[in-house]
Amino acid sequence: MSERKKDEIDLIMERDPAARSRTEVRWLYSGYKAVKAYRRAHWFYQHHMKLIARYISQRARHKTGIEIHPGAKIGKGLFIDHGMGVVIGETAEIGNNCTIYQGVTLGGTGKDHGKRHPTLGNNVLVGSGAKVLGPFKVGDNARIAAGAVVLTEVPENATAVGVPAKIVRVNGVKPPPCSDLDQIHVTDPVAQKISQLECEIEQLRAALEAIIHQEKE
Repeated sequence: MSERKKDEIDLIMERDPAARSRTEVRWLYSGYKAVKAYRRAHWFYQHHMKLIARYISQRARHKTGIEIHPGAKIGKGLFIDHGMGVVIGETAEIGNNCTIYQGVTLGGTGKDHGKRHPTLGNNVLVGSGAKVLGPFKVGDNARIAAGAVVLTEVPENATAVGVPAKIVRVNGVKPPPCSDLDQIHVTDPVAQKISQLECEIEQLRAALEAIIHQEKE
């Protein structure tokens, strides 16, 4: 077994309290198998043997329920826990030591060309069922809550929650009030966007009134 495989198994052992042995991880963990298959497929993809690459990735999808496009770029130590329903798109990039739970999609919005999928920094955690859609960055050490739909950039050390996702913590501190929208009662994405715009308009109006007041003085 290569050093990389040993390291990735050790990282899974550290992060998953249910893992009882390295043998169990190696032979029974669907996330580990999917990442291992991805690395083979990615090698063929880089060497312009894309049909073989897709064959390997689709075979792994059939066996594990995890679909990782061979064109994605994934750093070391990716832990896909449980894994069923995970989809990682062609231009997605994932840094080192990230954790992804079941049902996560790192996808596109269907409107972009070229770079279409998100980039995760190092040590990012994406909760079960979360959707991260679009060609933007999720910063190092960020946390995305279960079920969140992330459509815009997430700063480093931030926590994103809701549909569409809003930043509720940065370095453990709440952001300014405009980002602190009601995540429980405003569930409609359109209504939530309108609420955000109204909040921003109020801030702009207050700033304009302050400028006018200063000029009058």
